[in-house]
Parts: sequence; C-alpha cells; structure tokens
Amino acid sequence: MALVERFTTHDIEPARRLAFWNELAERTFGSMRVDSPNPAFRGEMLRWRLGELVLIQPRSEASTVHRAGDPNAGDRVVLHLQSRGMFEQVHRGKTVLMRPGDMSVCASNEPYRLSLSNDHATLAVELPRAALDARIPHLDDRIALAMRGTSPAVRLLHDFLLSLWRQGDQSDAEPAWQESVSTIFLDLLALALREDMPIARDGGHATRRLNALIDARLTDPALSTAMLADELGISPRSVQNLFAQRATTPSAYILRRRLERAAELLSGDPDLSITALAFELGFNDSAYFTRCFRQQFGAPPSAWRARH
Repeated sequence: MALVERFTTHDIEPARRLAFWNELAERTFGSMRVDSPNPAFRGEMLRWRLGELVLIQPRSEASTVHRAGDPNAGDRVVLHLQSRGMFEQVHRGKTVLMRPGDMSVCASNEPYRLSLSNDHATLAVELPRAALDARIPHLDDRIALAMRGTSPAVRLLHDFLLSLWRQGDQSDAEPAWQESVSTIFLDLLALALREDMPIARDGGHATRRLNALIDARLTDPALSTAMLADELGISPRSVQNLFAQRATTPSAYILRRRLERAAELLSGDPDLSITALAFELGFNDSAYFTRCFRQQFGAPPSAWRARH
C-alpha cells in the first residue's frame, strides 16, 4: 500500500504557487485546471492510493476547478464529499450547490466544473465505475446529483472516510486489510447512492428532518436558524417553534449536538487533537469549545478523555 503523500504550496515561491497547484492537479486527476485571481494561491492536498481507489483530501482558498474530461481516464468516477465550506458543481447540464456533508459522483471522462468557496475542505475518491455498476443498477441516474448530508447513509460514509484518514499511514498493513477497507467503502457508497430522502412537511417528519440536517451540518460554522429554514423550505419562525416544543432553541441544540459529537470522537481516538476537533466541528475558537465542553460534561476535553 502506498504512503499517504502530502503536498502544500507553503514552501513554494508565492509567484509560482498557482502554477504548482495546477501541475499537481494535472498529475492527480488529468485534464484539470484551477483558476484563482491570486497567484500566491494557498492549498494543501493529501493523496493516498488504496488498491484501485485514489483518496484525495484537498484544502484551499476560493477557486474554480475545471475538469475537461479525460478519455484516457477509462471508465472511472469520482466521489466528492464536502466537509467544510461550499461549492457549486456543474456537470451533465446540472448545477447543484454542495454544502457540508453533501456528496456527489461525477464521471471522470466527462467535463465538470467546481466553484469552491474560501476555506473549503473536500474528501474525494476516484474509483473504477465497474465497482459501482456491480452494486447500483442504473448508476447514471445518480451521477451529477447532490445527495444531501441529511441522509443517514451519507453521514455514515462521511464518518467512515474521516476515520480512515485519521488512521494515517497504513503502508505496513496486510493486503487483506486493504481489500476489506475497499469493499467496505464501496458498499457504503452504494448504500448512500441508493438512499433517497424526500422532504416531508408535517411537524413530526419536519422535526426528524431537522435533526438529521443539523447532524449533517455540524462541521459548518455558518450553521444557523436561517440555513435550516432555507434547507427545509419553511420560515425561521417555524424552525424556532419546532425547537420551542422541546423547550430549547436552535443555537442551544446545535451546540449540544456538537459537544456530544466531540465526546464521541474523543472517546474513540486518544490521539485526536482537541484544537483540530474544535475547528472540525464548527467552533471558531478552541478556548470557547473547551469552556462549553466543561459546562456540558463537568470537565475539560483532555480530562474527560482520560476518564473514558
């Protein structure tokens, strides 16, 4: 298994950074161009080959990515799973806005465009289409669509990929491990592609949809009553009323869910950086995260993890 490779513009001469990033994009994806008004472009990419899967974790400032379609790529597809920030995807004549937690699948040998927001982070996996065709009938019906992070299956896939990246370098792992991880990933991706969650409007269904939406958007610092209302197609007052029925507010519930997710991740990973966790879960200040965590659980994150 290959090592996890890390590429960054940090050590590149500022005037050459955008050119360096485009060279990297061309080597990684083929027929790809990145446009940015800033020649001193800032970006970082992790790349990991796992059998026939190519896992990529790019982070960069705002830019527009053009993939011309590579006939030499063979019959492959690429999964985009948004972790932070947003991007607009244009593919096969469809335009969709991707928010944190959302996923889409594009055909590697066809053109598409991604307009990326500032401070975005994406998980991408390129893989043979045949691996999905064997699991998903009529796969073309799902390509170029946005599958929302409110779907339990999409959330499960997202958590699996994040956990896989946290494992770090696995170059000394047994080949059977590599094959098993690839199979699990493909099965989870197929499950997410098959799942369809229509938006329901009555109170009980709206509450469940609201809870799922918040869980999917926990990593987005912009998560708010207005965002929830826009996603559900209801008024901000209706969102507030749904929470009032549970004797809480949207902001209080969002904070509680972020802290509960933090506790879950801390108990499962003794080496996880508390500062990185705070930012991953949408907090803009790690000190504020620590204060909130202490109020919720009676101990700061480091002490709580030591006891669990």
